Amino acid sequence: MSKTTIRIAAGIGLFALAMLQVPSASAQGKLQEVLSRGKLVVGTGSTNPPWHFRDEKGALVGFDIEVSKIIAQGLFGDPTKIEFVNQASDARIPNIVTGKVDIACQFVTVTAARAQQVAFTVPYYREGVSLMMVKGGRYADYAALKAAGNKVTISVLQNVFAEQMVRDALPEAKVDQFESVDLMYQALNSGRADAAATDSSSLRYYMKQNAGRYVDSGFSWNPQTYSCIVKQGDPDWLNFVNVALRESMTGTTFPLYKAAFELWFGETPPEPKIGFPYEFR
Repeated sequence: MSKTTIRIAAGIGLFALAMLQVPSASAQGKLQEVLSRGKLVVGTGSTNPPWHFRDEKGALVGFDIEVSKIIAQGLFGDPTKIEFVNQASDARIPNIVTGKVDIACQFVTVTAARAQQVAFTVPYYREGVSLMMVKGGRYADYAALKAAGNKVTISVLQNVFAEQMVRDALPEAKVDQFESVDLMYQALNSGRADAAATDSSSLRYYMKQNAGRYVDSGFSWNPQTYSCIVKQGDPDWLNFVNVALRESMTGTTFPLYKAAFELWFGETPPEPKIGFPYEFR
């Protein structure tokens, strides 16, 4: 073999080695992919206030939208660098698994079964069921509702678990199921129902939107954890999102989370305590 041939072969070998050492875009992971793209692709909905819906100007708004902006702020220092993909609830997991979206922020309830398909971020809200009543109604609070036994009627959105869910809180109450949330609230407003069993977040939202009209019974149950979801197998991306969300609830970007919580739920979340990180207690 001539010296020229040896030098060419050596050069080819070094080039091949260099190519092996330079990671491809996919090998760099989702975090670098998103940063290189310059925008975050978020899967969410558009029909469920106060989480994700369109306002009177057609803009996508809601608490899930604000959570998405917190993540974009952490990525780019700009909360507007987002492309929202409108998706139905049953598309949340498939769109993550296939890579159609980088993340889904769409009030996804954490379950062990779902954790086999996607990776959950740290929680950003704890949902539950509450009893919403008209201010000045026949019963003052949960204790009065429970004491009234079978004299009480509760309106609730129709589903196979609705009656048992209500009876977990009010064992003797009459349960009136409705096909839509609007009809459920109409029953409450007309006096046909003494209280409406609704999502705790919805109760807070409607109380804020209709100041002085509704009251909270003071009792909530059936807790559910809401988190965003990402594709499994990319710890750097999951870690980044977790840091962005965690620090918005406990650290430097708490003002962003606080403002969103106040805007959509009409309440101020507790300030992070200085000293020992209380979330580890």
